[in-house]
Amino acid sequence: MLKIGLIGVGHLGKIHLKCIRLAREAYELVGIYDADAELAARVAAEFRVRAYPTAAELIADVEVVDVVTPTSTHFAVVKQALEGNCHVFVEKPLTETLEEARQLIELSQRTKRTVQVGHVERFNPALLALEGVSVRPYFIEAHRLAMFNPRGTDVSVVLDLMIHDLDIVLKLADDEVSDVRASGVAVLSETPDIVNARIEFRNGAVANLTASRVSLKNMRKVRLFQRDAYISLDLLEKESQVVRLYDAEATDVPERGQQFPLETPRGHRIIHVDQPPSGPVNAIQMELESLARSIREGKPAAVSIEDGYRALSLAQRISDAVADNQRRLHDPQA
Repeated sequence: MLKIGLIGVGHLGKIHLKCIRLAREAYELVGIYDADAELAARVAAEFRVRAYPTAAELIADVEVVDVVTPTSTHFAVVKQALEGNCHVFVEKPLTETLEEARQLIELSQRTKRTVQVGHVERFNPALLALEGVSVRPYFIEAHRLAMFNPRGTDVSVVLDLMIHDLDIVLKLADDEVSDVRASGVAVLSETPDIVNARIEFRNGAVANLTASRVSLKNMRKVRLFQRDAYISLDLLEKESQVVRLYDAEATDVPERGQQFPLETPRGHRIIHVDQPPSGPVNAIQMELESLARSIREGKPAAVSIEDGYRALSLAQRISDAVADNQRRLHDPQA
């Protein structure tokens, strides 16, 4: 087992603490640290775990550090952990700035320590169910809507919510971004609360993403359109659906699912609707356990520090596009 320490025991940190305990075959929980000493003491008593007086002392006693602190602190904490020769799990987004992220990539390479970024949707059953399914989207549409919650408003909705879908889109499109256009509005906070972005890829694929934290309902849906197929992911309900078009004479139509006849200009065809099985999972536990496997086997992390950098870089381009658009609205001649 790997000795692990948790830094940051707020709302999400406590969830991570429970998940580390569940991943008992992968980790030995050594202790916790939080800048709020009173909070750390309360959590330590609740979970019967040692609260360290400083982050440095905790880092010195462990092999892996789980960082669940405000984004503004990620760079300093991860840097300290890497310099202490620890592997790191850090919640998304990786850092506040791209320069900070670049420095951490260089440091992780120099120390030969593994860093995994907490883009937890990669472990959503709806997405995991697509393993083995041919995914080559020409158009991607994503909606991530949430009711307002003061937590997370220290950053824009792009870094708070949309970044989940940016990571998914970059993974599925698997190509370089060629153009970004975006607009957004700050409704209840000082930073944009609703943003729409259009992302174009070098191969011609397009993604249209909307993220809002001022919705009256919660929604996390991704739709993929590709040649002869439509794939729908409901990340909130953890379900996926694959709709494919087959020739009437096709012999490779899967037995599982439903079939419907369809007359098209290309003749008689078959619509096949499949809902790949997706059992319940503890996604945070899974991502922590995947880091342990990566460390043991010497393999790249499931969501690498480079993946975290790419998502952050695209989020920055979108934020810049939103700012440019707002400037034009206020000053048409700008």
